Amino acid sequence: MESLHREPTIVEQAYRSILDAICDGQLEPGERVTQEDLAAKLAVSRQPIGQALLLLKQQKFLIDAGRRGLMVAPLDHEFMRWIYELRLGIEPMAASLAAQRATPEAMREFSAIIAEGRSAAQRNAIPDLIRADMRFHTYLYELSGNGLFVDVMSGLWNHLRRAMREVLARREYRKAIWQEHEQIVRALGAHDAKAAAALVRAHLTHAAISVQVALPAPVPEDV
Repeated sequence: MESLHREPTIVEQAYRSILDAICDGQLEPGERVTQEDLAAKLAVSRQPIGQALLLLKQQKFLIDAGRRGLMVAPLDHEFMRWIYELRLGIEPMAASLAAQRATPEAMREFSAIIAEGRSAAQRNAIPDLIRADMRFHTYLYELSGNGLFVDVMSGLWNHLRRAMREVLARREYRKAIWQEHEQIVRALGAHDAKAAAALVRAHLTHAAISVQVALPAPVPEDV
């Protein structure tokens, strides 16, 4: 049997376009979104937009705005803390496993990713920096050989994209992040599982602190 190559549906295309607009900051936190406006911008009917918005609401990218419909969810300190606590639980283990499976081919892939990230940092290209960072960590999960790491994190990376946009606005962090990645890769190449896990743990701890500092302060609830 021949493999099937399915084109993305209109709903999937609408979902991806709106999600990218949220993650890239074209739709800002607190901004109202409507089926009518989005359908006009994307030149599609309201029905696929409605389905895409429902999925984005389920994934916490959109929230109810009372009678105003939906709006882009604010960046949530507590939710981001949960994500980093999860990453701290699984990513050092992924690095430890990856160190045992590191091959010359894997090292070349990591070198290419680091070169991509450093180039993006020099150009101050935030979207490219985010893509390179996602590629680095996703490849680390893949190299671990545990597909659950990939599955668990795939649903969270788009939330991280939103936070990383705030963090990477700080010039000093753009340089530090790739220095830390390079140290991790050296440990992987040396098959030093213990060092790789420790370096990933330190890297994530640093990132978690940077995210909490960079995100807008939560608005206190009315008493």
